[in-house]
Amino acid sequence: MLEFCKEVLTKVSFDRMLFSKELEKAIRWLKGDERLLLKSWCLDTFGTRYNDIIVASFAY
Repeated sequence: MLEFCKEVLTKVSFDRMLFSKELEKAIRWLKGDERLLLKSWCLDTFGTRYNDIIVASFAY
């Protein structure tokens, strides 16, 4: 499921709203370690572009 979420986020990364929506979905789907891995991957991959969205999404 983690790889699927990465693929979707990569495909929608052209649009802030889509990226935010799909990231919220991915966070709901994933549990525990996979969620932490997703956060790390998102920051590494999209941190310069969507840092505010990523940090806010994982804040809770």
